[in-house]
Amino acid sequence: MAVLTAGVVLYFLRDVLLPFVAGFAVAYILDPLVSRLTRWRIGRGAASAIAIVLSGIAALGLMLMTIPVLRTQITTFAQRLPSYVERIRALVEPMIETVRERFGLTELGDATKFISSQASEALSWIGSVLVGLLSSGIAIVNVLSLLFIMPLVAFYLLRDWPKITGRIDHWLPKTEAATMRKQLREINRTLAGFARGQALVCVSLAIFYAVTLTAAGLDFGVLVGLFAGLASFIPFLGAFGGGLLSIGLALIQFPTWGPVLTIATIFIAGQILEGYVLTPKLVGDRVGLHPVWIIFALMVGGALFGFLGLLLAVPVAAAAGVLVRFALERYLASPFYRGPG
Repeated sequence: MAVLTAGVVLYFLRDVLLPFVAGFAVAYILDPLVSRLTRWRIGRGAASAIAIVLSGIAALGLMLMTIPVLRTQITTFAQRLPSYVERIRALVEPMIETVRERFGLTELGDATKFISSQASEALSWIGSVLVGLLSSGIAIVNVLSLLFIMPLVAFYLLRDWPKITGRIDHWLPKTEAATMRKQLREINRTLAGFARGQALVCVSLAIFYAVTLTAAGLDFGVLVGLFAGLASFIPFLGAFGGGLLSIGLALIQFPTWGPVLTIATIFIAGQILEGYVLTPKLVGDRVGLHPVWIIFALMVGGALFGFLGLLLAVPVAAAAGVLVRFALERYLASPFYRGPG
């Protein structure tokens, strides 16, 4: 009943809760830094302020470096969409014509024209949406709420974190407190290992793809690279989606196959870097969150609660995974499974 009530509240308040959930996420990520500062004889409040200010300066510097480039590349991409559509049509129509003549498909020509016109309209609409998002009033309001409310929420949570955790620990039932503390520690370990480690993986991949794609001469290399890296939070999405997008743009942009193979090689190298260096070092193999479970949780969270659901999907999945493993351990140790004697 409590889970159902929480789900209904989140659904109706999903637009209001975004800065608060984001603030909680920031506080959770910065808590180790604040704890380290407090060990240097710095008060909890001052340490929280220092952590918020440092993270804000880093975020502001990153935004000042990337937003102008992204804005320019998105606007240019929207302006070039019609020419891209014409290039794709020039490449595809001869192939379709060859298939139509070889197999005698007389009605395929009209279908080709219809599909081409619809694709042109769809791509033009996507371009107008991308440009509109940059000046949307709703987007500006959401950004302002995140900029002003999220730091305050994160600061107060960081300052009062020991009090909050102590109060929750006091509320635990005395007979089951030890077991519940163990499961909460396991949830924290799982969530911290994945969220903090995977965030570093995504940032590293975003920098790698943005730099290498731009060095390879790909138009919109920064935009595609950041998308591929940040989308790697969802397993396989970043490499698959970014690879398809990059190779498609390379086929349109370059007249020879050499640069296209270079772009494909960059994504193969990115996958090797992620699978054999970044993920083992930064995330490790003790997280216990299967990629399929993460994908399912993100899809369900996004479908039900939008961006707020994406923020909450991994914590909920981590907690559910720990509780399911605990229930399975209890079941395997129970007489019901082991039988009499």
